[in-house]
Amino acid sequence: MTKSKSLYRGHRFPAEVISCGVRWYFRFQLSLRDIEELLFERGVIVTYETIRCWCDKFGKGLARQVKAARRKPGSTWHLDEMFVTLRGEPYLLWRAVDEHGTELDILVQKRRDKAAAKRFFKRVLRSGPVPRKIVTDQLRSYPAAKAEIPELANVKHVFVKAAARLNNRAENSHQPTREREHRMRGFRNPKRTQRFLSCFGPIRQNFALKRQLLRASLYRKQLAARFAAWREFAEVTQNPSIAF
Repeated sequence: MTKSKSLYRGHRFPAEVISCGVRWYFRFQLSLRDIEELLFERGVIVTYETIRCWCDKFGKGLARQVKAARRKPGSTWHLDEMFVTLRGEPYLLWRAVDEHGTELDILVQKRRDKAAAKRFFKRVLRSGPVPRKIVTDQLRSYPAAKAEIPELANVKHVFVKAAARLNNRAENSHQPTREREHRMRGFRNPKRTQRFLSCFGPIRQNFALKRQLLRASLYRKQLAARFAAWREFAEVTQNPSIAF
């Protein structure tokens, strides 16, 4: 029986350090230099550029495992778009969440037309089952694109007025992205923005439990389970606090 190669083969730093740096970057409002300082405090001398390479290399795979391990998504899609400025040009960040607020998928696109909506619908379908209901604002691109996708043609479609704030599941899900955008002093490259936000959403939500709805003991129990699952995803054999 051949032994599988380590995920961190060829890296100078141990898995505990790398996985911790990646988790901090996508979980908290920290810059790469902030993480460099936190690791230095713990006796790990590494540059912020190396941490960037860790996030680029391991973030996508870890986010994919987090999404695969979470509970089955709800049967209602809430869709919304937000404008982001990338090097002075306006782009649309399309986002879909379920009725629990769990992010299903995101897509950065230049346009807001039927083709863009259709592309986003197909992307969300690849990552989850067909919904029972779709909730959107009154953007006409949504019904036009939905009618051309066989899986969604007969799905109930509910329209809400943007001023009514009834689609607040999707609208509220933009807030962490806005906060991170401000912390990073804006996004720049569309491909890097897409790659970053595709990892940021699932990893952040994996640890951002709804603490106000849980007893302290249950919150700690669930959080400990999330940490244990993360160590399994990241192929870490011990608690990072012991490794430092």
